[in-house]
Amino acid sequence: MKVLVVGSGGREHALCWAIAASPLCDALYCAPGNAGIAADAECVTIGAEDFDGLVAFAREKSIDFVVVGPEAPLVAGLVDRMTESGIKAFGPTEAAAALEGSKGFAKDLCAKYDIPTAAYRRFAELEAAKTYIREQGAPIVVKADGLAAGKGVTVARSVDEALAAAEDALSGRAFGESGAEIVVEEFLEGEEISVFALCDGKAALMLAAAQDHKAAFDGDKGPNTGGMGAYSPCPAMTDALAAEIEEKFVRRTVAAMKAEGRPFIGILFVGLMITAAGPKLIEYNVRFGDPECQVLLLRLRSDLLPALVAACDGILDSFDLRWYDEVALSVAMASKGYPGPYQNGTEIRGIEAAEADGRVKVFHAGTARGADGRLLATGGRVLSVTALGDSVADAQRRAYAAIDKIDWPGGFCRRDIGWRAIAREK
Repeated sequence: MKVLVVGSGGREHALCWAIAASPLCDALYCAPGNAGIAADAECVTIGAEDFDGLVAFAREKSIDFVVVGPEAPLVAGLVDRMTESGIKAFGPTEAAAALEGSKGFAKDLCAKYDIPTAAYRRFAELEAAKTYIREQGAPIVVKADGLAAGKGVTVARSVDEALAAAEDALSGRAFGESGAEIVVEEFLEGEEISVFALCDGKAALMLAAAQDHKAAFDGDKGPNTGGMGAYSPCPAMTDALAAEIEEKFVRRTVAAMKAEGRPFIGILFVGLMITAAGPKLIEYNVRFGDPECQVLLLRLRSDLLPALVAACDGILDSFDLRWYDEVALSVAMASKGYPGPYQNGTEIRGIEAAEADGRVKVFHAGTARGADGRLLATGGRVLSVTALGDSVADAQRRAYAAIDKIDWPGGFCRRDIGWRAIAREK
């Protein structure tokens, strides 16, 4: 098969790395890719949201299968465009991707189909939102309805903070049209778990669960980011909890989307808070998480490519996936200043030394080669240093030992990824 992966981040590097290992893959391309992906796929300079360019390239190269990594092209309908052009593509349609593209749609779906989630209200008018926030008090959560690159959620610890977040979105248009409507919801307390399922529109194949760290700094302090690290499996996930999540969230959501005439095909990412009252939905994503994808695929023993094709063909019932028992832990290395302003073009050395441990893989999220061949940082989150270990503590030790071999003065990372799971192991 000739395969095209769309995207340029750490998730897409992990996808390319896994797909390149498949005996079914004869040729692999990535658009636009990055410096690390170039070791596994031929990178082509077409943006992930250049639908005309992507369709033309797929036709020119007689691509058999397209895998769309990021949320933005999925929400904008890239899978629809590929399908209309006679090209098989993995991922949800634009209608199904509304699960991530509109938090209001997702919350309404939960309410209609009895999927446990936080109490909420939707607002497009600022004064009504402010009145509701004052009535509810703090802590409370304010979310931009649409995509905001992981930055549209404010967990407000005070009423004033929540009011400011609502005003920024609705009046200040901090998130453009994505913030033209907001969801204000109950604050949930507990432990977060990310659950993933491969879906074919009617059936769901559960994948391994993961936990991530969203806050920028050690101790889960600082602003929210796209994710500063993750690990899998989750010590908090029991067999009973896994069965409850599969029934109440995954299968119920797949059935709901089918009933709504929006059958969901692709990766369903269910972000949950395990509260004292049981699991509740925080949010849906319609693709692999980043950096969760990196830890999941490092643990995956089976061939990923035929499973993705089976989802598109609606035959997941006949599939199963095998996983390594080892723990995978990933640490994001980011440009100093992230998630705020940061400098691009800083040089990175030492990747080969970091990967000298055969149980470590460095996935690239924002890198490019300079004209002189130097490896340069080109984004906020730049590297995803991922290690396998016999325990969370062992995987953490290997990941940070690898990071210590990377020479990048322009970068930083959290030094406590996996702390909660390690506390459970003791």
